[in-house]
Amino acid sequence: MVMAVGIEDLNVYGGSACLDVRELCVHRDLDIARFENLLMREKAVALPYEDPVSFAVNAAKPLLDAMSEAERARIEMVVTCTESGIDFGKSLSTYVHHYLGLGGNCRLFEIKQACYSGTAGLQMAVNFVLSGTSPGAKALVIATDLSRFALADAAAIQEWAYSEPSSGAGAVAMVVGDTPHVLQIDPGAYGNHGFEVMDTCRPGPDTEAGDADLSLMAYLDCCERAYRDYARRVDGADFRSSFAYLSFHTPFGGMVKGAHRHLMRKLYKAPPAEIEADFNRRLGPSLTFGQRVGNTAGGSVFVGLAGLLESAELAGPCRVGMFSYGSGCCSEFFSGVITPEGQRRLRARGIGAELDRRHRLSMEEYELLLRGEQVIRFGQRDATIDPGTVPAVWAALQGTGRLVLDGMAGYHRQYRFV
Repeated sequence: MVMAVGIEDLNVYGGSACLDVRELCVHRDLDIARFENLLMREKAVALPYEDPVSFAVNAAKPLLDAMSEAERARIEMVVTCTESGIDFGKSLSTYVHHYLGLGGNCRLFEIKQACYSGTAGLQMAVNFVLSGTSPGAKALVIATDLSRFALADAAAIQEWAYSEPSSGAGAVAMVVGDTPHVLQIDPGAYGNHGFEVMDTCRPGPDTEAGDADLSLMAYLDCCERAYRDYARRVDGADFRSSFAYLSFHTPFGGMVKGAHRHLMRKLYKAPPAEIEADFNRRLGPSLTFGQRVGNTAGGSVFVGLAGLLESAELAGPCRVGMFSYGSGCCSEFFSGVITPEGQRRLRARGIGAELDRRHRLSMEEYELLLRGEQVIRFGQRDATIDPGTVPAVWAALQGTGRLVLDGMAGYHRQYRFV
């Protein structure tokens, strides 16, 4: 008999500072009409003392603080999911495990496959629980990513164009186990599609490159083919009627809207008015937090799930269809059930209120950060960080108990709680 399995608790961390992307659009003299298609409001911006480790710990700590010692002791796997790695060999998970004070009987490792990594981590954790090899065990899965642009020259800014407003930062932490209050996974209900494509990549630790048009085409192709594979496995699956809500990987809201439109046309030849209404009803709620943090890569689809639980009106249990895409590429369509109880738990996390507390950067402060003068680079041996780059942010962090990066000593990252 298949046991219940899925996400027991979930939290989103969107950093300590954000930028109004409309202001950025005006500052960069971008086409406002094209900007509106991004469906973006704010983006999280990482400070020099914030990195994928600090983001991960700050996302997970509230979940662990709410657990009893006995529950914490049952966490036997820590999986970090990121394309923002800090070492070619050592994973983020060891740092995360240490600063969260977890027991030594843990598997610690990292998964990389662009923005698909978070779903890969979740599915690995789900199958660990389903295996029953350690009854009652839990896994901590954290998707953590950030983008750091460098203000190199005017040509670089032009190259980023409309990706700059949507490239964000953030982390999503999930406790996975056999009491799935937040999302009960439908075991065996999934579909995959993957192939080799050079749509976007990180050819260097601090370099991002790609072809935006090719990435869009790959995303649309994978969305259709992954769903069709799901429908092949799940008897009676119907995209229009099987899922009360949907949450898709969200590079930006307009891309999700395009993928939804593509599926509705391909599967049903639906007219524009029906497509628009369906998008607003089933996918609109999932953009609630994504519009405020930007593309969080591996965590994006789960930021969508959190936004859905925050803003949708749930009268009872309902099924959510979820689509995850990672450049390069791999994709998955899977599903699970959410409930009003899970919604109450998620809302109690106060994610929206935490996003409201972030410092709103001026364009001058943002461009100062873009220069990257205080940022620790990949492979740096020794370094210290001056936390006063944006004094107001550092002052607001004091007493919050959040983890920050202090510096490097012999390639070893040094952190502390403030």
